[in-house]
Amino acid sequence: MRVSRWTKFAMTATVAVLLAGTSASSQTGSTDETRRKVKSRTTPSYPELARRMNVSGKVKIEVVIAPDGRVKTTRVVGGHPLLVQTCQDALKEWKFAAASEETTQIVEFEFHSN
Repeated sequence: MRVSRWTKFAMTATVAVLLAGTSASSQTGSTDETRRKVKSRTTPSYPELARRMNVSGKVKIEVVIAPDGRVKTTRVVGGHPLLVQTCQDALKEWKFAAASEETTQIVEFEFHSN
């Protein structure tokens, strides 16, 4: 199926509008009033290999949240490959407040090697 340039542009513009200003820090637990509130969260574990290699940094993941508050899908936006999978696994267990429609937001995790 071919998608026209106009359709691609419209889809990109829609995603950009949905994602504008939507980042949350999982470490501080703060949430913005314009985003869905987190009802329950699971903290990702620090992978042993990443710990031994002193890998640190941020992982950003786009989350699509179903109207009932379940995480429907995740997509990695950025982060070290050794840290990404544990974040995705943890996010799949998160529960958000219910809403009338599906929403998308970015969740950010930060790992520090000590």
